[in-house]
Amino acid sequence: MQGSIQLSEQPKDRAVRRVTALLNTGAGSPRQSVQTMQESIAAAFRRHGVQADLRLVTGQDLRATVRQAFDQAERGEIDAIVVGGGDGSIHTVSGLLARTGVPLGVLPLGTLNHFAKDLGIPLDIDSAAAVIARGHSRVVDLAEVNGETFINNSSIGIYPYLVMDRERRRAHKRLHKWIAMVPAFFRMLRHLPWRRLRLSAEGMERPYRTPCVFVGNNEYDTDLFTLRHRRRMDAGKLWVYVIKPRNPLGLFWIACRMCFSHLDHERDLDVFELRKAEIAARSTRLPVALDGEVRVLRTPLRYRSLPKALRVIVPAQ
Repeated sequence: MQGSIQLSEQPKDRAVRRVTALLNTGAGSPRQSVQTMQESIAAAFRRHGVQADLRLVTGQDLRATVRQAFDQAERGEIDAIVVGGGDGSIHTVSGLLARTGVPLGVLPLGTLNHFAKDLGIPLDIDSAAAVIARGHSRVVDLAEVNGETFINNSSIGIYPYLVMDRERRRAHKRLHKWIAMVPAFFRMLRHLPWRRLRLSAEGMERPYRTPCVFVGNNEYDTDLFTLRHRRRMDAGKLWVYVIKPRNPLGLFWIACRMCFSHLDHERDLDVFELRKAEIAARSTRLPVALDGEVRVLRTPLRYRSLPKALRVIVPAQ
C-alpha cells in the first residue's frame, strides 16, 4: 500500500458470512472471460467461508441491482454488499449506500482501482475476498456536486475533454481506450479547453481562466496527472486545485514537472482546503468528470464534503 491511511472513527469487526456480490461485466480490461472471473470469485469466497450470491450486471443495470441488494441487507438476509468492478462501479454503488450504514466490500476488477489502493485493499481476488470475510469496516467520506456523489475526485476542463474525445474515437473506430487516449491527448494540447470560472467558498471569491480545476475528496498528492494517493479518507474536507498556467507552453512544462514529481505549489497551483465550494461559469452547463466518468451538469457547480457517509470493509491494519 502506498502511504498509510489515518481514520479516526473506531472500526467495527463483524465476520461476514453472506453477501450479494455485484460483478460489473464491463469493468477493467478483458484479461479473462466473464465465466472464468465468476468461477474464480465464487471459489475465493468459498475458501474464506462466505456464501456469495454472484450477480453479473452491466453498468446500466447496476443501480437497480444495488437497490435489490439493499433490500436484502435491510431484511438481514446478507451481511454486506460487494461490488466487483473499478472506480466507476464503486462510485455508483457508494452513492446509493451513502449514510445507510450497510457495509460495502470491494473486489478491485477495474483498470486503475484508485479507491481500493487508497484504502489498502488487495488487488488480487483471493486476498480481497479474505478481507471481506473478516468484516473489519470503517467509515470514510464521500463528496458531491449538484447532488451527484463521488468517491475520489471531480474535475473540470482537461480530463472531461480527454474522456469525451476518447469515447468518440472508440465509438467510431472501435479502439481500446488507452490507444484512443493518445490522439485525444495531442488534440487536447492543440485545443486546450480554457474555462472562465469563478470559485466562491467561505467568504472567498476568485476569478480564473484555467484549463483544469480538480476537486479531491480529501487531500491528494500534488502529482495530479498521476493521482498518487490520499493519506486521509475521513478528514471531511474538499481539496481544490486550480492550474495557473495561461498558455499551452506553460501547461506543457507543468505536465513535465508533474511527471518528475517537481510540482511547485506556489508556481503551478492555487490550492484550497474547504468543506463547501461553488464554481460558476459563463455557460449554463459544463462537462464534469466524476471518478473518471463524465456528466454534463448545470452551473453553478455546488460541491460539498459528506463526512463519514460510507461504511467500507478494509484490511485490519
